[in-house]
Amino acid sequence: MNLKKVNKNKGLVLRNSRGFTLIEILVVIGIVAILATIVLVAINPARQFEQARNAQRTSNVNAILNAIGQNIADNKGTIPAAILVAPAKNISDTVGKADLCDALVPKYISALPFDPSATVVDCTAVAYDTKYTVVKDANGRITVSAIGEDPDGAGNITISVTR
Repeated sequence: MNLKKVNKNKGLVLRNSRGFTLIEILVVIGIVAILATIVLVAINPARQFEQARNAQRTSNVNAILNAIGQNIADNKGTIPAAILVAPAKNISDTVGKADLCDALVPKYISALPFDPSATVVDCTAVAYDTKYTVVKDANGRITVSAIGEDPDGAGNITISVTR
């Protein structure tokens, strides 16, 4: 198989050259960029992170309410003194807030859950604010709430559980 052809005027000329032209490479890069953009828009990582943080908030609210329920059961129906009738109080050790750390940790829950956007500290060591709220209604039902992010971008949503 003869791959070379000799041209008397121009010297040695390759007849069967292999490789890609610059235009072919640019077209492929353009197609890959368009496909990557479509995939990125379809996945929407910001929305996925918001949904993950909201799932964590829901789990935390349930964990806190379960710990409060266990405390009430062990104390013959007596609700912890830090939980007051409306308005809802932040679960925090700040004055005027609902400090539940001593009532719940470590007997009913190993560590007090914090909002995913909060600075996490151990509630038994230093000042803390979980970014969650707790309130007791007139019938003695307890509600623990969190302010979540709306994945559709319409603002904030409230995540709450009542028992």
